[in-house]
Amino acid sequence: MKNAFIALAVLAGVGAGPLALAQSAFPSKPIRWVVPYPAGGGSDFMARTVAAQMSADLSQSVVVDNKPGGNGAIAVQDILRGGADGYSVMNADNGHLVFNPVLYKNLTYKVSDLAPVSLIGRVPMMLITTPGSEFKTAKDFLAKAKANPGKYSVASAGSGSPHHLSLELLKQSAGLHLVHIPYRGAAPALADVAGGQVTLAISDFAAAAGFIKGGKVTPLAIATAERSPQLPDVPTFAELGLKDVEAYALVGLVAPAGTPANVISTLQQATAKAMHNPAVSKKFTDFGVEPVGSTTADYTALLDRENTRWHKLIRDLKIQLD
Repeated sequence: MKNAFIALAVLAGVGAGPLALAQSAFPSKPIRWVVPYPAGGGSDFMARTVAAQMSADLSQSVVVDNKPGGNGAIAVQDILRGGADGYSVMNADNGHLVFNPVLYKNLTYKVSDLAPVSLIGRVPMMLITTPGSEFKTAKDFLAKAKANPGKYSVASAGSGSPHHLSLELLKQSAGLHLVHIPYRGAAPALADVAGGQVTLAISDFAAAAGFIKGGKVTPLAIATAERSPQLPDVPTFAELGLKDVEAYALVGLVAPAGTPANVISTLQQATAKAMHNPAVSKKFTDFGVEPVGSTTADYTALLDRENTRWHKLIRDLKIQLD
């Protein structure tokens, strides 16, 4: 009888092994990817492109869900309610993870509630002008702006946006007095530059790419370390003697803090695999985004460097949005 109980216990243990493994396997159900912006924008495009490839690679659905508003707080609260199990994730940019905690005294979410997974892509910032404007080159712009403090206005996608802070970085590095005109998004700012209502703007490459291809705006300089292969004739700010003026919108995948390390690792590997897929990479490049797909450690280190850099600028300039 004793041996029979032992045999039953062994059989029960053998039967429980695969069940336990099946329960712990990730992902075993659809993943919900929350986007903190409305459908149709650059962040939405990135999420949907990567999610589609991840779905194929993981043999599990990755469903995109748009939750805009509250400076990202609505999206953050949404994934936190989902729990720290990897089935609720979101894409976040440097506005959510770097700028907002310093720009807003009463931010309704904490960056510490989020765990970095992987940097998906970088969107370069650039200075653009109306075709046929008085600014023929970036050097021409810098010379005229220095000679005429306060004369020229520059549009951005909005106060506290990467575009706005890139402008402030340019002003500080070059010693310029430029008037900032905040718009509600990159698209209306670009439309007004194309229409000549405002002559200059800091835009992101993804938003401006179609306008540039159509000859509706003219790029003067790009805030990257090296010239863009897509715009080989456009100089970098570093070439103009402004080595510090390098700026991007950084879009990455994050999960709730406390998500198990093995789940973060699976998500990171799936993201990196998707980003290195030639079709995905081409879609990103064509859209004006530099595809990345970094390790979690590299993404975390990048955010640390961004915090050090931008927090100082924001505090030095006393920029406060509430």
